[in-house]
Amino acid sequence: MRLSAHVTADVRGPVAVVTLDRPEKRNALDMDTVQALGAFFRDPPAGVAVAVIASSGEHFSAGLDLSELTETSVFEGVLHSRSWHAPFNDIQLGTIPVVSVLRGAVIGGGLELALSTHIRVAEPSAFYALPEGSRGIFVGGGASVRLPRLIGVHRMTDMMLTGRVIDASTGQQLGISQYLVDEGAGLDRAIELATRISQNSPVTNYAVLQALPRIAEMGPQEGLFVESLMAAVSQGSDEAKSLLEEFLAGRAAKVSASTNRGATS
Repeated sequence: MRLSAHVTADVRGPVAVVTLDRPEKRNALDMDTVQALGAFFRDPPAGVAVAVIASSGEHFSAGLDLSELTETSVFEGVLHSRSWHAPFNDIQLGTIPVVSVLRGAVIGGGLELALSTHIRVAEPSAFYALPEGSRGIFVGGGASVRLPRLIGVHRMTDMMLTGRVIDASTGQQLGISQYLVDEGAGLDRAIELATRISQNSPVTNYAVLQALPRIAEMGPQEGLFVESLMAAVSQGSDEAKSLLEEFLAGRAAKVSASTNRGATS
């Protein structure tokens, strides 16, 4: 299905592959694209348990379509930024886990989109940058909140002041991506991960998306208490009871060193 002029969605059972489809502009993000993403993740199709965000062409996204900013007032600029925050929150704090496939340019708003996803699979061609400083602007799609939590304020400061470009290998070491795979293997790996995630209890998946980031922001004792609440909620679900019974009966696969074979994590 086509969600907007530059976004498509392909539902494959419990996994939906959402594709940025503007390769001639390196998948630059305009408002219609951002709003279409928000609408999809705010109300995913019935039966979809996990989504993958991928891209057409050689690049994930070169960022904001700057033509949208040339004639804005200060107040309109505030509203424009907030109109990006809401859809990216719909991704990060939505009802389903989201895996992104990063290759080529992952720049500015494209990096902000990637940061709103839960698992990021990078190919060697991926590179990351925040060129807003050289454009006379500031990040507006959530990077100042999400990126320092991964790489530290000092590294983000360097990126914005100097225009430093981070390659895929360095990005992996810093935690921008969780998986680094061979060139061209990103989508298959992302779908493999998404399929595995779709087999979890939806209650557990929801708890991870909603509780985990909030617990990380709490004091230790408050976090431990919320953890106890979520543990009780999740283990009380019918899905959890079924999965535990399968494990105890020897029907579930056991964790082994080969579980994540084939990718750097």
